[in-house]
Amino acid sequence: MVDIVDPNARIADLVGLLYVMNNIFDGKTDLYQLEKEMEVDIDDLMPIVYTASNLGFVSAEEGDITITEKGKEYVKAGIKRRKDMLRESLRNIEPFKTAISVGQFESKDLLEILENNGVQTFNSPYGLHDLEVILIEWGIYSGLLKKIDEGYSIIK
Repeated sequence: MVDIVDPNARIADLVGLLYVMNNIFDGKTDLYQLEKEMEVDIDDLMPIVYTASNLGFVSAEEGDITITEKGKEYVKAGIKRRKDMLRESLRNIEPFKTAISVGQFESKDLLEILENNGVQTFNSPYGLHDLEVILIEWGIYSGLLKKIDEGYSIIK
C-alpha cells in the first residue's frame, strides 16, 4: 500500500488528533476510546489516523494508537515549525512525492501520472477535486507548493 494523504484528512483534524493524543491520553490509547473522546465516527476518524501515521506523527496497529516523538514535537511547536515539519514529512508520501519528481504541473497531469504509477486513491468521479484540495490544503499551507496560473510548482 502506498503512503498517501487521505482525501478525507484535514490539517485541523491532524492538529486535533495529536492534541488529544498528547494531552488527554498521555500519548497512547485504543481507537475506540479516541473515537469516543473526539466524538466522531470511526469512518471519519480513520482517514486522519492513516495520514498521521503515514506522516510519522502516530503509530497505529492492532486497534491501538500511539503518538510518536515527532508527533509530540509537532504539538509543542509554533506555527512556523509545524509548517516546516509538515513540509518535510509530505515529501515522502503521495501525491507530493510524485509532484516533487515532476516539479511543475497542473493537477490533471499529476492525476494522470499518479494513476500511471499505480496510485488509485484519486481514481473516482471526485478524484481531481480531492487532489486539488490536498494540493492546496496540505501543499500550499506547508510551503511545499505554490500556485502558478492553472498549475503548481514545488518550492525548493
